[in-house]
Amino acid sequence: MTTIVDKARNDMTAFEEMESAVRSYSRGWPVVFEKAKGYKLWDKDGNEYIDFFAGAGALNYGHNPSEMQKVMIDYIQNDGVIHSLDMATTPRKKFLESFNEVILKPRNMDYKVMFPGPTGTNTVESALKIARKVTGRDTVIGFTNAFHGMTIGSLSVTGNSFKRSGAGIPLNHAVSMPFDQYVDEQDSIAYIERFLEDSGSGVALPAAFILETVQGEGGINAARLEWVKKIEEICRKWDILLIIDDVQAGCGRTGTFFSFEEAGINPDIICLSKSIGGVGLPMAITLIKPEFDQWGPGEHNGTFRGNNLAFLAATEALNNWKTESFSQNIKKMSSLFQERMKRTVEKFPQLNADLRGRGLMLGIGVHVDGLAGEICAEAFSRGLILETSGAKDEVVKFLPPLIIDEDGIKKGMDILEESIQAALEK
Repeated sequence: MTTIVDKARNDMTAFEEMESAVRSYSRGWPVVFEKAKGYKLWDKDGNEYIDFFAGAGALNYGHNPSEMQKVMIDYIQNDGVIHSLDMATTPRKKFLESFNEVILKPRNMDYKVMFPGPTGTNTVESALKIARKVTGRDTVIGFTNAFHGMTIGSLSVTGNSFKRSGAGIPLNHAVSMPFDQYVDEQDSIAYIERFLEDSGSGVALPAAFILETVQGEGGINAARLEWVKKIEEICRKWDILLIIDDVQAGCGRTGTFFSFEEAGINPDIICLSKSIGGVGLPMAITLIKPEFDQWGPGEHNGTFRGNNLAFLAATEALNNWKTESFSQNIKKMSSLFQERMKRTVEKFPQLNADLRGRGLMLGIGVHVDGLAGEICAEAFSRGLILETSGAKDEVVKFLPPLIIDEDGIKKGMDILEESIQAALEK
């Protein structure tokens, strides 16, 4: 059959000749994108794509939400302040007030809001720094297959060896412990507790644990809620701070605003980025319990921590959380997705597959070397944007905008099944 990629005549020369070899997504999706709305994108030749990627989780509310576009356009046309570092501005004030009223108060959560810089790794770095400052300890415990960002501190608590090697220096002051169900039929909680109890383990009492409740880049590994609760209990027992990295799993991705809500835990520090900015603009926040907010003024800063357009869009995005309907619809779409995924896996036993994830952070683990990547390539050629995740890129990852509807799920999964068939035939 003739595919979108066969038809496309988009010129990739500028990217291939001028851009660094580090580029990645433009290699797997070699077209020039020009327009996006909702859960769809179009390239410059007018070919349509269903988006099961959502900017790696930065576009939970879809592409170009109309209400967010309007408030940003109005603000620009009225010469609103765009860049402000951490000066007081009207959009910053409105976001802080709305976040407190819509998100924190209804959940009985008391946190200081820190703007650490605009990216996920910025919020992680700030969390690691304040945990060490408060406790006076330097070690942080992360988990197998974790991903927390690309700067040195974040890489030190990241599991992926390829990402870690990019640092070019030893990554110190971090220890990796087994994530939930990392080893079949082995209790990682008992293992972790033994390391902390035994003075001969070689593991010093850490400043903090840093945890993703659902590991996105690591393979859509969803920790059981009871396991997450036990990690919190360990932290309380040993006076260790608990950092939850909700950069990708937060902002509704698992069905509730925070990914840990159903576990009933009370983290000391929470990292948010990606979709906290609403429309895909760079923004990050670090939530810190008041007693641990021990920064000196300017002790952690950044030039672009005052993105007022992001504050505007973020405040507008919070309107989705004023009632339960948005969360309920995510859970409904998740059920439809999982039902269809189950049928797909049953239809193609050759995949030797397993289903993973929570909410609309889902994946199919494909236990045939290289096949997940082939499936994603075939899907793109048919108009579906997907990526792989996991240590061996063995997981076909589903991260659609949270505003996806039943028709989008059906069309996307129909394309996926065609793509699986084509990949298997190869």
